[in-house]
Amino acid sequence: MDTLMTLAADPAVWAALITLIVMEVVLGIDNLVFISILSNKLPPEHRTKARRVGIGLALVMRLALLSTLAFIVGLTAPVFELPWQGALDEHGKPAWEMVFSWRDLILIVGGLFLVWKATTEIHHSVDPTPNDDVFDTKTAAAKNFGAAIVQIIMLDLVFSIDSILTAVGMTEHLPVMVIAVIVAVAVMMIAADPLADFIHNNPTVVMLALGFLLMIGAVLIADGFGVHVPKGYIYAAMAFSGLVEGLNMWSRNAAKKRAALGQDATKH
Repeated sequence: MDTLMTLAADPAVWAALITLIVMEVVLGIDNLVFISILSNKLPPEHRTKARRVGIGLALVMRLALLSTLAFIVGLTAPVFELPWQGALDEHGKPAWEMVFSWRDLILIVGGLFLVWKATTEIHHSVDPTPNDDVFDTKTAAAKNFGAAIVQIIMLDLVFSIDSILTAVGMTEHLPVMVIAVIVAVAVMMIAADPLADFIHNNPTVVMLALGFLLMIGAVLIADGFGVHVPKGYIYAAMAFSGLVEGLNMWSRNAAKKRAALGQDATKH
């Protein structure tokens, strides 16, 4: 209790907490988009449950990983290396290295899975003769629900490790990390249904979100190979793309209103 009171009285701790909460919320957006896309493929009566289970598992994983910080930090230790590296930059450091830790391997596998999943979903969306899943029995619904949860768990693990390593790099106080993670997951829980409904009701946003997942998967793979792309660039690109899509939606709605007004004028 004394330790918590001491931390609460330190302005630097509050600054770290606020910064970490923002970072965790931003990092959680990727996870939430993936959960939204997967849950929207389920029957309507199972979608909310899948989101709640997925986000709940994300919280459990993050808190479990926080309880094993020594293990998590150990994931960054080199496991093996290959005798290749990229060209040296002006500081004498290679552009990329073939030195792999468990974290790198997890990021590469998770990135490959994300690229595969996003590519599959894009193909499903543009296929002129789609083979739609038919949820006409409880068995089929349960099977697809289970498959969605398994995929969510896989990506939860990847995003959770990335999230916790970010937290460890920003503060050394475990209570601050725990509070930031809980607040970030609570925000995800609140935003889950509105975001999923928005994605479901706007098909072009689905394609944009799948493009985001492709980019995130590529960044995870690059990070696993030691090519670190600043996250600020990634989220700035996503924000700009979202802004352009918002303008497109605004334009389409305005065109529909003009067409409706024109029809009314013709009738009169």
